Amino acid sequence: MDRYGLLLATLIIAYLVSALTSSRVTQALQVGFFVAITLLALRVSSLPRRTVVLARSVTVIGSVIVVALVAASGNKEVRGAASIWTAAMLLLTAVLIVERALGMETVTIQTIYAALSAYLIIGLMFASIYGAIDGLTTTDFFANGQQANIRTFQYFSFTTLTTLGYGDFTAVGNFGRAVAVLEALTGQIFLATLVARLVAAYRTPPRGAPPGGGPAGPAGEGEQSPDQQARAPAEGEAQARPGSREWQEP
Repeated sequence: MDRYGLLLATLIIAYLVSALTSSRVTQALQVGFFVAITLLALRVSSLPRRTVVLARSVTVIGSVIVVALVAASGNKEVRGAASIWTAAMLLLTAVLIVERALGMETVTIQTIYAALSAYLIIGLMFASIYGAIDGLTTTDFFANGQQANIRTFQYFSFTTLTTLGYGDFTAVGNFGRAVAVLEALTGQIFLATLVARLVAAYRTPPRGAPPGGGPAGPAGEGEQSPDQQARAPAEGEAQARPGSREWQEP
């Protein structure tokens, strides 16, 4: 059974935790939330069981190593490497969720939750990419010496993804600007195609409708019940059979 409502709630909590505080403990805690999100996505995915077990093991072991490194060292390069791992984990999660949403036969509220979860994951993924760029390069990521941390990366990521473009934070390097353009394009394409299509196709079932989609009440005027429809051909044959009272030779 799909649990995309729970996954969406976990994503919102993970974002709020990192948006309110910024420290090594916060980054380690955020990785823990992302591990839970990835495991939830793997649980409802259509991947073979062996692949799911392997992906779970790699996710848990790799994340434990990353959290240990971040907790033990405040080195900028270590934080950058941890951001790469986080971005890769979120990319896998987004692909699994979108693949599952597109594979659903009917559009339900769980499908909408899945699309919204994938949208939030894309924003968090690009925030991790910005953190990796800042950690693995020698130049500042933001112009005018603006502070670069988890909070500002996520703020910059979601304002870019939604194309708000406040302008208070701007990427100074060519690589950062290129990634920001890709994020803006991704956000617009995602909203204009997947989310809009799913919302348009979503229909709530009518109250009192039977599972088969037939009329909820008894057959109305001009309509025939299944028994009447089954008897109709037999009665027609009896009327047309020679020898019957109703039959008249022309």
